[in-house]
Amino acid sequence: MSSLTDSLEGIVHFLADRVPANLPTVPPRPRKANLWCQNGMPLVSKVAATQELEVSIIKCLDLLGGLNKLASAGDTVMVKPNFNSPDPYPGSTDLGFLRTVLGLLLQTGAKVVVGESSGGMWRPTRKTLVKLGVPRLLAEMGVGLIAFDEETRNWVQIDIGGEYLDKVTMPKSVYEATRLVYLTCLKTHKLARFSMSLKLAMGLIHPGERLAIHMRSLEQKAVEINLALQPDLIIIDGRKAFISGGPDKGELAEPKVILASGDMVAIDVEALKVLLSYKARNRLTPNPWDSPQIITALRHQLGAREGEYQVIAA
Repeated sequence: MSSLTDSLEGIVHFLADRVPANLPTVPPRPRKANLWCQNGMPLVSKVAATQELEVSIIKCLDLLGGLNKLASAGDTVMVKPNFNSPDPYPGSTDLGFLRTVLGLLLQTGAKVVVGESSGGMWRPTRKTLVKLGVPRLLAEMGVGLIAFDEETRNWVQIDIGGEYLDKVTMPKSVYEATRLVYLTCLKTHKLARFSMSLKLAMGLIHPGERLAIHMRSLEQKAVEINLALQPDLIIIDGRKAFISGGPDKGELAEPKVILASGDMVAIDVEALKVLLSYKARNRLTPNPWDSPQIITALRHQLGAREGEYQVIAA
């Protein structure tokens, strides 16, 4: 009965969520310089993940230059994980990975907040988060939690002037955060080909806008959401991956890698190369640069072009 109730509640949210009227309109956040560059070129770090998770993550971040570049006391860091559904990792962000990254961010002295809004039939978000054990973990760590769909008026409309989207509605808390960190999984997506950093912002927009976005030109629209604001740091947990299916369930592989960057295009291309190294039935383009998400991102100058970034592997 509980499963049926959850499904019915999810259907109601999926069909009935609406954007509040008369919200304040704001411009896109000013684009910031990439924190993680060497000789003027954006960096992507890639390390082999070991059983010592914290050591692996620190190694990956140190290759970029360390977290001290990101934040310090007085800053607010908004962390956006991937809790789209209540499915286990890599359908959702691994709690051990989340705990480790949050602990490192707290060491900078910044205020750290986790914000999320689950997708489609899996709302309300808090129910999904409770099933995954997220609120308990964050309470233990003293980290704030915002389930965006619980906010009634704490939203702003952002004029982005895209080719597919004219404006998007995002939480004020995200718009005003000093820094934005994405924690993404490594996985394919049945509808969008893949779901990594360029698509993660779907969980930032108001649920009332998502159905229309999924109806047509999903890949292009998902990328244009990023015209509103961009993450300062992206970390991809590729210890496990979906190499077909996704985003909630799929064919599992274990690449055992962790990637980090401040460039959404560069890190997604490198992550796509990992997925393409497996033989699987999926909709990935043989050349990552031919992916609609990547093409759209480059058209809007949301990341580095081929040959314009550097990979540091260890």
